[in-house]
Parts: sequence; structure tokens; C-alpha cells
Amino acid sequence: MNTTRGFTGRPRTARPGLPPGQYDAGDDWPVLSAEVTPEIAPADWTFRVGGLVAEPRTWDLAQARLLPASGYAGDIHCVTGWSKFGVRFGGVSLDAFLDAAGPLPSATHALAHAHTGYTANLPLADLTGGRAWIVWEYDGEPLAPEHGGPARLVVPHLYFWKSVKWIAGLELLDHDEPGFWEHNGYHARGNPWEEQRYSGD
Repeated sequence: MNTTRGFTGRPRTARPGLPPGQYDAGDDWPVLSAEVTPEIAPADWTFRVGGLVAEPRTWDLAQARLLPASGYAGDIHCVTGWSKFGVRFGGVSLDAFLDAAGPLPSATHALAHAHTGYTANLPLADLTGGRAWIVWEYDGEPLAPEHGGPARLVVPHLYFWKSVKWIAGLELLDHDEPGFWEHNGYHARGNPWEEQRYSGD
């Protein structure tokens, strides 16, 4: 995946719920990653919430599964142009993890970290209120490694590069700190409906 504006993808087809500049990927789920897919055993996966919190917390997968189950059913949109309708992810609302750690009043943003070193920045408001999940199932099956398994972040109302694969943790901050793609020309927020693909959009 790169930041060229020359990417055109497939022909666009009008469909209700399709953001501008997107096409319906149908049954396909393209695999686009900035890094080689890592080998992370479910038993080795951990997720940490730190930074500006009252109590930094770390969960392994077994502990995360003990939190109240939650999931997302809806659509996802990639900055490269594809959208996928009717996806079903299973896991836990990110609110459950954040509530356990206790964000401080000064926390306004988060830097999401993958086990690979990849990062993405997000306003805290985009991660709370039932808008984001840590998921380990897709369509009732374990999430495949190429799609972020054992577990990934899902923030479906933003372009999918914000939904960090192989999620390792969130660092809560009092400022916005660009992540990997943001340092390489992508938009700081990434709202598909406003076509916030690149810096300056």
C-alpha cells in the first residue's frame, strides 16, 4: 500500500451506504499491510492500555475474553478505495478496556501500537462510546493472521488503516501524535465520508 493519488482500483458503482470514491468489494477482502504478517500465537498475544490513565492495565487473550462480549456488524472502508458491506466481528468493546484503565481528564488522543511496531493515531472520542472494538473473530471464526489475528482494533467509522492489525496496546496522550501512515502523508483522522485520505484533504 502506498500514498499515491494515482490509485484507481475498480470501477465505482453507486450503492446506498458507499462513501465517495469507494467501490463495493463484494465477497473479497483485500489484504493490504505495511508489514509482513507476523506469527503471533493466541497464547502470546497481549493488549495494554497505558499513558494518561489512572491504572495501566495489560490483558492476555484469555483475560480479554472474560470481559463482556461485544461485536460490530456493518461496513468497513479502506483508503485504497474498497468497501466491504455486512461484515461481522466478535470481541469486546474498547470501552471495557478503557474503563478498567481509567483515562485521565487530560487524555485527548491515543496512539495505537501493533505487535509489529506499526502505529496509528486516533482522537479518544473516536474510540469511546461504542465506536471501537478489540476483535478476535470474523464471521464467527477466529480472525485470520493476514487480517490481524489473533486480535485487531476495529474502528469502522474511519478508514481501515486506523483499525490496527495485531493490536498490542493504546498509549493515551494529551496531544495528537502521528502514526506510521500519518507520517507518510495520510490524513490525521481518516473520515471516509469526507474523503480524508491524505494530509490536506
